[in-house]
Amino acid sequence: MAAFKIILAYDGTDFVGWQRQASGASIQGLIEDALRALDGCDVNVAGAGRTDAGVHALGQVAAFTIARAIDPGTLVRALNAHLPHAIRVLSAEEAPPGFHPRFGARAKTYRYRLWHADVLDPFERRYVWHVPGPLDVEAMRAAARLFEGRHDFAAFQGAGSAVTTTEREIFSSRIADCGLPALCYEVEGSGFLRHMVRNIVGSLVEIGRGRRPAGWIRDVIASRDRTMAGPTAPPDGLFLVRVEYADALAAGS
Repeated sequence: MAAFKIILAYDGTDFVGWQRQASGASIQGLIEDALRALDGCDVNVAGAGRTDAGVHALGQVAAFTIARAIDPGTLVRALNAHLPHAIRVLSAEEAPPGFHPRFGARAKTYRYRLWHADVLDPFERRYVWHVPGPLDVEAMRAAARLFEGRHDFAAFQGAGSAVTTTEREIFSSRIADCGLPALCYEVEGSGFLRHMVRNIVGSLVEIGRGRRPAGWIRDVIASRDRTMAGPTAPPDGLFLVRVEYADALAAGS
């Protein structure tokens, strides 16, 4: 038996998300199908994060154990031969003892892309939220910084979550230019609630459009009330960028 850690990237547009569902193609399900073809038996794949339908990844981390003896390079080639072109395994290595991609993660970084020109480039439509018109970027930057630190993010949690605590620590939260005429919101934290990043982005856009002041974010956090925050941003612009681990051998970036 050999345990492997892989890093993969995918365009999530046409999938139901990371997690295998009763219907529809999922990232996890397609990787498990590819491993079944390779190993000749069912293989359970664990991921670092359960990205939602339509959400993309640049550096998702997954792990599994297979019976077949195979070197990492051959494993990458074999998996990519069985996967659709929208999913690519970037690298593979033997996983250290006890490694779990989700529970061992020290930090995750997400990026959300906003396109604020009047006309959306058709080649960007699958990877941005089109928010036409001017945005107060400085107000958005000031508001983004208010998420940093340890807070109760109940007001930014999506419905249907089952977690023991809604407290999370955000290490970095910032707005940056990411090429004309786009903005990127990038956030790094110890962990994230369901739809948390998309709800934060929806709130930042409300501020950018002048509908709320930057300091409103403090009131929303304190309220712990989802109805106080902004709308949920669509999944198209969201990317899981990287996952980091305390053990350098298991680093996901």
